[in-house]
Amino acid sequence: MPVYMNDLIKQLMEAVSQVESPEECMALFDDLCTIKEIQDMAQRFETALQLSEGKNYKEIAKDVGVSTATISRVSRCLNYGSGGYRTAIEKMERGKK
Repeated sequence: MPVYMNDLIKQLMEAVSQVESPEECMALFDDLCTIKEIQDMAQRFETALQLSEGKNYKEIAKDVGVSTATISRVSRCLNYGSGGYRTAIEKMERGKK
């Protein structure tokens, strides 16, 4: 469990885990985050998707519009992080089948 985890964060994660549709998720994130924060998270997730597909940094930077520093950070999380990106990507792929 991350060192920054506290009761408030646990409560937020519990709320997020109860969301049942993309529409409910958008409503929650729309209330919680700024448009820029949502856009930044979407770019990081797209970066993770493209990295998992084997695309290189130059392609991703051009396609997604993120810096190589962001790509590097996402890559580190994808390969050595908590497994959140991988779990979400795998679940999305299973859902498409």
